[in-house]
Amino acid sequence: MFEKEVVLPLIKQAIKEDVGNGDHTSLATIPETATGKAVLVAKEEGIIAGMDIAELTYKTIDPNTVFTALKQDGGKINIGDRIFEVEGLSRSILTAERLSLNYIQRMSGIATHTYRLVKTVKESGSTTTLLDTRKTTPNNRVFEKAAVRIGGGSNHRFGLFDMILIKDNHIDFAGGITKALDKVRDYLSDTGRQLKVEIEVRTMAELQEVLEWGEKNPNGLHRVMFDNFTPDRLKEALEVTAKKYETEASGGITEKNLLDYAATNVDFISIGALTHHIKALDLSLKAE
Repeated sequence: MFEKEVVLPLIKQAIKEDVGNGDHTSLATIPETATGKAVLVAKEEGIIAGMDIAELTYKTIDPNTVFTALKQDGGKINIGDRIFEVEGLSRSILTAERLSLNYIQRMSGIATHTYRLVKTVKESGSTTTLLDTRKTTPNNRVFEKAAVRIGGGSNHRFGLFDMILIKDNHIDFAGGITKALDKVRDYLSDTGRQLKVEIEVRTMAELQEVLEWGEKNPNGLHRVMFDNFTPDRLKEALEVTAKKYETEASGGITEKNLLDYAATNVDFISIGALTHHIKALDLSLKAE
């Protein structure tokens, strides 16, 4: 799932941040040649995510550490389940402990939350796909978006570079819907870039302006995002859009009202809380 050349520099930077010039507690208390074994145990139910990252963290700190995975990403875990075992120099196990747990606990928390919401939508019979957003921890986006996929969700754009998303502030700074869309059309033509284009609308009037622009500019727009629409207003907007474009609902959507939005069968629902309102899954590394 992960490209090593992408995640390894991030893990190395995290090790530098955490270890600095040495894990002095372990250096002071543990003999250099002492060896040991530890196991990661689940203290709550959930979906496990980040096994490869936990292993790579241990292996980066000490290539000789033996990492044995007992669960796979995406698997359900119960309280008391053994998730992985590590064996090797005791100092290395202790130095890598917190950092590896930071990755796997947070990723598992995201995967667990995503899984619960995706399951809720699917069981309702809705065809809507759940998306994450760019509301991620800086320098940890690759891990957090991977956790969303492990939990059964889908990724929106990864960053600012792989899609054009014209949001409210872009529209206001550009001077309105039509001007913003015209500028994007001209920019793509001038640069030769082939990027999908999505625009956010806040009102039915803005939606009508988007649809009128689209009539004059076929293939210039791919998706319309309905921002902070109520479920009833969203249903009305979808009828007006008439499947001319992909559709997305965003803003103010929570676990409590998710099914009201999913019932409209809007193509996508994006939820920032998939990655930024997350409780890490409770996991504990125990020496054996």
